[in-house]
Amino acid sequence: MKALFLKYKSVVAFILTFLIVYFVLTFAYKFYLDWSDGSKYYPDYFTNLVAKQSHALLEAFGYEADIQPHPKEASMKLIIKDKFVARVVEGCNSISVIILFLSFIVAFAGRFKMTVIYILAGSAIIYVVNLFRIVILSVGLYNYPWRREELHTVIFPMIIYGMVFLLWMIWVNRISKIKAKHA
Repeated sequence: MKALFLKYKSVVAFILTFLIVYFVLTFAYKFYLDWSDGSKYYPDYFTNLVAKQSHALLEAFGYEADIQPHPKEASMKLIIKDKFVARVVEGCNSISVIILFLSFIVAFAGRFKMTVIYILAGSAIIYVVNLFRIVILSVGLYNYPWRREELHTVIFPMIIYGMVFLLWMIWVNRISKIKAKHA
């Protein structure tokens, strides 16, 4: 049994590290959400910020857009040309996706400095890609409302999780290997 454990020690260490980091960060994020009362930034700071930035991107692309607090639920309504097209809810702010990304990178850590830089750069990339996916979804819903299901359940997740997977593959196959070459 000990030989079997030693054989898979790195796999077990990866899984345990991933799970510990993921659950600690998820718990901290839940604490943040519970602490956010929505009085200043509705429904919470990050969701509000993502809604405002998505609105600004839509306007930059020439769409007449607006955001408003949703009166019946904790979300921001995204409106294009007086047409309510999407809700920006807590799950749209990319924080939980960044937690997933970060947990993997920490579990498969390379050199400390490179790991920190990659976490910061990857998190920023995920955040920006998330803003563009909200804009793409909103424009898609505005122009093709009959494609709501495909846009929200296929295209929307594919963009963000595809980016996370790509960043993971770059980390595993390129950047974390720098540790082995310079060790």
